[in-house]
Amino acid sequence: MSDDPYIYGKGDIELNAGQARVTLTVRNTGDRAVQIGSHFHFFEVNRALSFDREQAFGTRLDIPAGTAVRFEAGDTKRVTLVEYGGGQRIVGFGGLLNGGIHSRDAHREALRRMRERGYLEEPEPAPSKKPAKKSSGAKKKG
Repeated sequence: MSDDPYIYGKGDIELNAGQARVTLTVRNTGDRAVQIGSHFHFFEVNRALSFDREQAFGTRLDIPAGTAVRFEAGDTKRVTLVEYGGGQRIVGFGGLLNGGIHSRDAHREALRRMRERGYLEEPEPAPSKKPAKKSSGAKKKG
């Protein structure tokens, strides 16, 4: 028996097939590390992270489920985000968006709440949304 708790099938796994992606620069302006999980609505992450929140609206990190990205204090990183699938309705998280990601009213209200609550934002040049590309998952050992 292997020490690896996962059993992998043969071949690559395509993550987030067909989902639009955007790559953004994120800067941690805070004095503490911030860790973001794979399915957190990136638009609503810690208010000390400065990035183009408008482009991040309706997206999450394009990483395998159960993993995370950590931003140490003062770090700047490029991250790739992927649009939510399924019903594309977001409720909870930071309390900024409570509705569908394609609802103009919900979008407008989320932006208002974001600015009112002091979330940092740093617009980037033209959106860099890209069509999906294949991502490979873990492969079976040995």
